[in-house]
Amino acid sequence: MKQDTNDQKNYQVPWNKGKLIGQKSPLKLKEIWAIRIRLQMAKNTRELALFNLAIDSKLRGCDLVKLRIIDVAQNNRVSSRAIIMQQKTHRPVQFEITEQTRDSLEAWINQTKLKSDQYLFPSRIHSSPHLSTRQYARIVEHWVKSIGLDPASYGTHTMRRTKVTLVYRRTKNLRAVQLLLGHTKLESTVRY
Repeated sequence: MKQDTNDQKNYQVPWNKGKLIGQKSPLKLKEIWAIRIRLQMAKNTRELALFNLAIDSKLRGCDLVKLRIIDVAQNNRVSSRAIIMQQKTHRPVQFEITEQTRDSLEAWINQTKLKSDQYLFPSRIHSSPHLSTRQYARIVEHWVKSIGLDPASYGTHTMRRTKVTLVYRRTKNLRAVQLLLGHTKLESTVRY
């Protein structure tokens, strides 16, 4: 009988108990615009730039928060394309920066007077040089809640999946999606 009580004491609750796990849903076009318009109306320059760049870049959260000004801009002009080295795969990935995103990034850079070697999204906490992935996750959760969606179904990976889902629905070109995401294996892309 003593053995049973010890087993119960050592039992740990699984990390995912009561949580929805699995792939996070991408945003639909009307949801993208709903979030974008709310951020524009609130004059939230930082989050608008973060949101637009997250959609355009298709980067993982860990790569997005570590972007520096020099990664996306030269001489206070945001480039139409950028190439960065992915943290997870150690491979370069290229992405297009749309005009709308360039405008929001330029407004953010001008507002904050950031220099080229600084992080694009500096943390407001002095011990951290840039926005953390956890802070970014909270921001994404706020965006999703603001338009009435269930935050359990959406997350930072939602931002990565959104544009490629729209591209795939339009073109049905799986190879293009693979290149956009920087996947080495087509099987990884198929799961998207």
